[in-house]
Amino acid sequence: MFHYAIHANCRATRARTGVFDTPHGAVQTPAFMPVGTRATVKGIQSEQLRALGAQFVLGNTYHLHLRPGEDVIRELGGLHKFMNWTGPILTDSGGYQVFSLSKTRDIDDDGATFRSVVDGSKVRFTPERVMEIQHALGADVVMAFDECPPDPLDRPNVERATARTHAWLDRCVRSWRERGGVESSQALFGIVQGGGFEDLRSRAVDAVTQHDLPGYAIGGVSVGEDRDVVNSTVAATTPLLPPDRPRYLMGVGTPADFVNAIAEGIDLFDCVTPTRHGRTHQAFTSKGRLNLRNQKFARDPLPLDESCDCPTCANYSRGYLRHLATTGEMLGPILLTVHNLRYFHRLMEDIRDAIENGSFGELRDSVLAASR
Repeated sequence: MFHYAIHANCRATRARTGVFDTPHGAVQTPAFMPVGTRATVKGIQSEQLRALGAQFVLGNTYHLHLRPGEDVIRELGGLHKFMNWTGPILTDSGGYQVFSLSKTRDIDDDGATFRSVVDGSKVRFTPERVMEIQHALGADVVMAFDECPPDPLDRPNVERATARTHAWLDRCVRSWRERGGVESSQALFGIVQGGGFEDLRSRAVDAVTQHDLPGYAIGGVSVGEDRDVVNSTVAATTPLLPPDRPRYLMGVGTPADFVNAIAEGIDLFDCVTPTRHGRTHQAFTSKGRLNLRNQKFARDPLPLDESCDCPTCANYSRGYLRHLATTGEMLGPILLTVHNLRYFHRLMEDIRDAIENGSFGELRDSVLAASR
């Protein structure tokens, strides 16, 4: 039901291509997952996502629990039918909200109590409750409940958060297996924490992988630390993970992040970057990032990226997109989101081809040069 097979390895780096089989289809890796927090990737219809190259999308347990509620989604056929997405879905456990909503939540060894972002009511998440909600949502891949420490270089807090993450994982695994484990059509991924400390990351890998799960994630990176710390953490942690399971780097990132992490052996990514940047009138291109509010684009007849095959580049000029940006028309963010998503997915397609034909090093260099 869930199986990961490696197809090709890069001879100069740890980059690899593979196929992750799920009940809702196979995912060619490396792959990027658009973030559909509330069962929607902002501004994009589900059928458009597939046309843009998306294979796998992400939803969020915390936000879907608040609205419309997992019982509503289950009654309406589960998350796939609810959002009209036929491919695989991964649900984040709400662990990120333990970090991002730290000012309005209390945490203890049993779980976390949030103040709802909808109505201020108290919302209690424990590992067992998180697994129950994700089971009701019906995602293909469900994430373990974890604590992401706010400062990855504050060792005492990182040690406490990592220990708590391991205790919560034990409970998530028990709950998942009580519901049938992989036979329940859901794969549980464990999360490796440990901040910016290589020894803690190594110990975390040992603790998480002892459960022999269908996949593993690296969490707690790109939360404000320097890019060098992110890169060194990924480089130190990824090779320790089992090679025969998909490796997911959570909440990352940008084209430069992708090629650097893929060079270390990462297979899956998610991030709000392409959609959020689209809503702020910024486009990713093969020549670097463009800010469409810039005056220099006012009379520019060119597409965003002459090498791009997306509908935005095929039909609209930079001048028109700048007009939409400066007048506040809703079409502007939609068209830029379409382009950014296609750019990210096409980059992953190019990366997979480059790994298989032996040119990944050259592609990586060109992406890093355009990102400077």
